[in-house]
Amino acid sequence: MSTVFSTIPSQTGDWAIIAGSIIVAINEITSKNIYKYLRRNHKFLRLYVLNYIRIGIIYGLFVDAFKLGS
Repeated sequence: MSTVFSTIPSQTGDWAIIAGSIIVAINEITSKNIYKYLRRNHKFLRLYVLNYIRIGIIYGLFVDAFKLGS
């Protein structure tokens, strides 16, 4: 999924900064909401799964960045 998020919006090269900022903004908003609800209730399996997917997407973006940098 992270490969899709990093390559499709920036195919022309003009949208790379905007696509990156949108991905980071969505990630931060999701993170804020997930950790707000997990602090209150520890039994939401869906929130844990969503959190793991979010962490996986960010990890994949870092891996793609290292591949491009080397």
